[in-house]
Amino acid sequence: MDELDPLLEGLDGDAREARRRLLERLRSDGVSLHELRRAVEEDRLVLLPVERELHGDVRYSAEDIAREAGIDAGALTAVMRATGLPVAPDDEPAYGERDLDMARRLKGALDTGLPLEGVLDTQRVLGRSVGQIAAAMRTMVGEAFLYENDREDEAAQRLADATRMLMPAIGPTLEYFFARHLLERIRTDVLGLDILETGRLGQARETAVAFSDLVGFTRLGGSVGAEDLGTVARRLEVLTENAVHQPVRVIKTIGDAVMLSCTEPAQLVEATLELNDAVEAEGGEFPKLRTGIAFGAAVERDGDLYGHAVNLASRLTELARPGSVLVDEEVREAAADHFAWSFAGVRRVKGVGEVKLFRARPAGGGGDGDGS
Repeated sequence: MDELDPLLEGLDGDAREARRRLLERLRSDGVSLHELRRAVEEDRLVLLPVERELHGDVRYSAEDIAREAGIDAGALTAVMRATGLPVAPDDEPAYGERDLDMARRLKGALDTGLPLEGVLDTQRVLGRSVGQIAAAMRTMVGEAFLYENDREDEAAQRLADATRMLMPAIGPTLEYFFARHLLERIRTDVLGLDILETGRLGQARETAVAFSDLVGFTRLGGSVGAEDLGTVARRLEVLTENAVHQPVRVIKTIGDAVMLSCTEPAQLVEATLELNDAVEAEGGEFPKLRTGIAFGAAVERDGDLYGHAVNLASRLTELARPGSVLVDEEVREAAADHFAWSFAGVRRVKGVGEVKLFRARPAGGGGDGDGS
């Protein structure tokens, strides 16, 4: 019996012949029978050519990589884990030339004096971000290059060809957008004498923070399919992108919610009101938005914000009415002349105490003006 026959069980006709062609091609490319069996069992045979395009020939163990790059094996393993990548046993050949190149670049970065702890923090953020990019690209490529009633050998070849075509452009594209984002961060950063004296970035700054979330999104998940739920979340991202402009920043999206920040409270209120209008314009089937904004100390770490303003804004969002923008007194005072206001009472907020609250509306949109 041919060694490939067991991997063809349950198939006949064109489907059987398509798999045989794919298996024979992979065997001639050096893929082991063991690897083919495992791919068939895990239902990912079609993706093996893509894996080979992305990873190349596997020839090094982690010990080999560390020795060739001149880097401490423990540091290399820690960075791989921080990025969210699987780590093979030290003596198992699981890495290729790209892994060796990465280890050499890492060694160069550490040799400049960068602390390993800081590198690990950066790698954790990088891993989350790049993982999201990879997931989005996987979906895009799959939708573009997989056809109805596809054959395994043809689909595998098409996906491998698409990967081979796209990969050379990924690096320069990521580099371009990274540079642009870094430029925008630098333009809005403050590097004053106090920072130069201490030699430390990341000090707390007075920052306005907003959370906007879709009301009833969790309940909606019980009545619509996951795909439709994802469409709603994606639409919120698009609406946010259109409503938010510098210096307001999108800190992150969290499914049914977005987190925004700005050092100028009035501009953040303006952005959330515009976002609220955009959500309202989606019509009755789209969930309403509610927003909470607070102004106070916050510190940035790894692209996220932490501190009193963040915690309070999150609490205020829970208290806000659907379709409203609820703010604390500090936001009201800082942005007083730009909007119409109505007093929303004094509420006891967990972990904060009693807080005076106000609803913001566009200027001329009603309100009590003095907050009483």
